[in-house]
This record gives sequence, C-alpha cells and structure tokens, in this order.
Amino acid sequence: MSEPDPPGRPSPVPRTPPAPDPPEATSAAVAAAAAAGVVLHELRGHRELAAAQRLFEEIWRPAQGNPPPMTAELLRALAHAGSYVAGAFAGGVRGTGEGRPGGSGPRLVGASAGFFTAPPDPGLHSHITGVAPTGQHHGVGFALKVHQRAWALARGIRVVAWTFDPLVARNAWFNLAKLGARPTGYLEDFYGPMTDAINAGMASDRLLLAWELDDPAVAAACAGRPMQPPPVPAGAALAVGPGLEPVARRPGTPAVTVAVPPELEALDPGQRRAWRQAVREALGRRLAAGATVTGFLRHPDRYLVEPAGPR
Repeated sequence: MSEPDPPGRPSPVPRTPPAPDPPEATSAAVAAAAAAGVVLHELRGHRELAAAQRLFEEIWRPAQGNPPPMTAELLRALAHAGSYVAGAFAGGVRGTGEGRPGGSGPRLVGASAGFFTAPPDPGLHSHITGVAPTGQHHGVGFALKVHQRAWALARGIRVVAWTFDPLVARNAWFNLAKLGARPTGYLEDFYGPMTDAINAGMASDRLLLAWELDDPAVAAACAGRPMQPPPVPAGAALAVGPGLEPVARRPGTPAVTVAVPPELEALDPGQRRAWRQAVREALGRRLAAGATVTGFLRHPDRYLVEPAGPR
C-alpha cells in the first residue's frame, strides 16, 4: 500500500470534468432512484467508504479472519483515481450522518465499485455491487446500475463488464432482462476457492457480461422495459428434476434452454456442486463452441442459448 499524500499536495493526475450525461441516461437514473426511494452519489469521504466496507461485509459475510470483499482503503484509492465508487442512501438527502450505524442522517443501503479497463478500448469493469438485506426487492440495485450507466456514458465509456454466478436465477434475470447485458464468456472457477457465506463450498464459475450502454435495447431496459428473448423453438439441454437435481437431456433443436435451480441457497452443498458441474457442461461448453446466450426465461428459470451463425 502506498503512503498517503501529505496534506495540501495536489493530485498528480489532473482531472477532466465529465461531459454532460446523455438526457435519456440521466432521466432513467433519476427515475430509477426515485422509484427505489434512494439518493445516489459518488463516495469519497472516509466515513462513507468505511460504511461501504461494512455494507459489503454484511452482505457477503466473510469467514472469520478473512478480509472483507472490499476494504475502505481500496475503495478510497479507486475513488481518488477517478474510478466508479458510488452509494445509494435511504432516509433523506445527503447529510452528516451518512452511512453511520445509528447516525441521524441517511442510511447507506447499496454500494457499487468498478475500475477502468486497459487500453485501447475504454471500458469499466464493475467489480462489486451489493444491496443491504433490508434494502433488497425495492429497486436499489437497479438504481445503482442505471446510475453507473449514466456516470460511464458521461465519461465516454460505452461498455461496462462484470461477472456473476450463473446459478443464481434472480441475478441472471436482473442482468440479462432488467439491464439488457449480454453474456460473452463462461469463466471456470474464476476467483478460485472462496470462503464467504455466499460462495463457500463450490467452484467460483462466473458468466462474463458486456453491457453495451448506448444500445437502444439497453436504454429501453433502463427505462423499465426488460429485454425479451427472441421467440425461437428450443429444447431443454438441462432441466430441473423432481428432487431439484439437474437433469441433462439431448434436445433435437439447434437452440436450447439451460435450466438453473429456482433458489440456489435452498440446496445442500452436494446439490450445489452437482448444479455447478451440470451448468458448466451444458452452458460453458456451448459458449466455448461459439453459441450465444440470447435471453433468460422465468418459470422455470432457464437460459436461452442459440448456436453460432444464422438460425
């Protein structure tokens, strides 16, 4: 860790003021925040960043003795370098009680952090986004991502990437339908062994997403019109069995569906590992061969996967 700059020393990197947000992106961000009942802004102060660290710890619950998902010091470095570090506050406008347990001001109920990707193409990798248990199912996560989109577009960023666990159905629906992001790759055991309460006990496979911010379908999704999968006939390559076990099948259609369990958290460790392997084979193998995930369907929860080339 580098030593902090002495007081009064200017930042060595001159900051370029961002361009005005595109009106559509700004309007979508304002509407999403209002619908969720939160105020969003970038986090820069030590108190806010410490609150974000506590929030991430509350969500991921790292094993005793292990570091939090993101430390306040790392968030401080990202924010100072001009990367994306933002929070969603409930309970009023920004004030002196920001994020403090028992404070009189607004409560931090969601936070997100990302960093810029390597040249030549400017992009943003959204590393972590989380919402407090008490703030879930109220649109806070959606408001954070739509805010992130407006922030990125104002800085000339056209693509945001991130990863998520393909077994978590609600996140698949959120990322692919609610936001309109597009899977670009299947990453086996991406983070290696993880010990937090959410990920412990199985390989950390992830789907890599590209969120093309100026795509009209993405703009529509951020305005509240989720992306709909194309109406193509598709047989089931992987289904949910009567005991919630994965059942592999041999469909007779070029396009296929790959099911995931309705509630990953309700499965025992053995079932989770079985689903990890089954989805790795059914989805990861097809993506490696050039197939494309073109949507996510609900009830039952499943990915729609189409082969490479014209249908």
